[in-house]
Amino acid sequence: MADLQDELHTTTEVGALDDLPPSLPDPDDLPESLSPPVGAEPSTAVADPDATPLERARALLDAHPVADGYSGLPWALRHLPWFDLELGESAVDTDVPRLREGHVGALLWSLHLPGGLDGDRAVGATLEQLDLVKTVVRTHPEGLRLAYTAGQTTDVRNCGRIAVLLGPAGAAALGDSLGILRSLHALGLRALTLSGVSWASEAGLTRFGEEVLREMNRLGVLADLSGASEETIRRAVAVSKSPVLCTRSAARVLRPHPANLPDDLLAELGAAKGLCMVPLTAEQTGATVRDVADHLDHVRTVAGAESVGLSGTYDAGTAHPQELADASCYPHLIAELLRRGWTESDVALLTWGNVQRVLRGADFTARAAQQRREPSTAKIAELDG
Repeated sequence: MADLQDELHTTTEVGALDDLPPSLPDPDDLPESLSPPVGAEPSTAVADPDATPLERARALLDAHPVADGYSGLPWALRHLPWFDLELGESAVDTDVPRLREGHVGALLWSLHLPGGLDGDRAVGATLEQLDLVKTVVRTHPEGLRLAYTAGQTTDVRNCGRIAVLLGPAGAAALGDSLGILRSLHALGLRALTLSGVSWASEAGLTRFGEEVLREMNRLGVLADLSGASEETIRRAVAVSKSPVLCTRSAARVLRPHPANLPDDLLAELGAAKGLCMVPLTAEQTGATVRDVADHLDHVRTVAGAESVGLSGTYDAGTAHPQELADASCYPHLIAELLRRGWTESDVALLTWGNVQRVLRGADFTARAAQQRREPSTAKIAELDG
């Protein structure tokens, strides 16, 4: 805990990439989201008519790597007495060699907690998760780097590392306090799941819940709506000035899982330029890589090519489809999409571009909101009491 408190009062040295500051960049300084890594040689395999779909997929991912929307690795690592993610770790689904083989350029590390934790216990456990992630990244500097914005994510990728973004965390981590939300943001949190609390329930967002969302917009914390009620999703889409995420949601019409979205919500999400990140889990998408591709096809059709992304959901305690057993397997999925006629530009949006757009949107929204709005001092008792 002392390490976390210290970070609130320290300043990162100029040019130190190991601990990039969670401040908002100047828009003019943001690099292009779809540019290839610095020093990368252009590949001709994508355009080569004789290349196999898998060869084309790997070549395309060289230029446009995967930004993975959800990794359960932090909680999985808590139960290991020792691990080395750079050398390789067979006890989990994710390590640096497999991330590189899978062409993963960035991923969100979940800070979700087991059910039953609330109040001070949830706040404390979330702080411990944050501390663990920062320790893991710091001790694996050749493979991992923390990032907080779209520009920093691309910078990390261009340095040959994999960008780690903090979140989503569960809403219970706030303890109904906007001050705690600001503290978690200062420590690097960039996504929060709006479910499992009184102010974001089956009935939707309360007045305090809407105030939480407005403060998230002001800070640049993305709203994750996977697992939220339909009323919460609709209200969040209407209230949020920043793009919203569903970090683990597929098409309910294809598989009736409660976290999957019906077509009307997919259409609303697409109209609001939000992002539905399809999970690679057998429970939500099916037992084969073709099943996952079916969901991606459907979400792209209903929500649009700019509103579909990928969520490995590795190390989250779920079974995965055939050919997608761990983080190294993304080329097999991209090859299946290319066989189905996905264009290179749509694949580039799916893997990297859409996440960059959402991160950039959060940055710009926060910059504008901070010019107009002071930090909120609202209390849940005042608005919902």
